[in-house]
Order: sequence, then C-alpha cells, then structure tokens
Amino acid sequence: MANALLNIRIVQPRMISLKQAADYVGLPLKRFPRICSVRPVEMPESEKRYDIRDLDQWLDQLKSGDTEADQDILERLG
Repeated sequence: MANALLNIRIVQPRMISLKQAADYVGLPLKRFPRICSVRPVEMPESEKRYDIRDLDQWLDQLKSGDTEADQDILERLG
C-alpha cells in the first residue's frame, strides 16, 4: 500500500465574531458579553470582532486570580 503525504495548512483568524469568541473561551453566547471584559474592535465596513490575543490575555488574568478581572466580572453580573 502506498503512503501519501498531506500538507494541510490551517490559518487561525486573529479577529473573530461574537459567537466564535464565546465558543473560543467556552462560554454560552448569551453569557459571554456579560462576563467577558474584552471589548470588540470596530472593523471598517464590517461587524465588531474580538481579538484572540485580548481574549487570551483576559483568560490568563482569570487563571492567575487577578482581582481586577474578578471585580470586573462581578460588576457585569450585578
């Protein structure tokens, strides 16, 4: 049996939609905007998009126990 080599390149977009951002961080779509402190970016002639780097930074702050991130979440829930 012959072997085949597949060369597949997947490009991860840096700017993602609201639904993609919620999926990315593992939150339900309805809860994501209330909890996440990351602000979307106004794209020219397009809808708002979330920067994956900002989402990663927010998640890292949550993991480290950053009290500012916790306080921001509590304010959004109240």
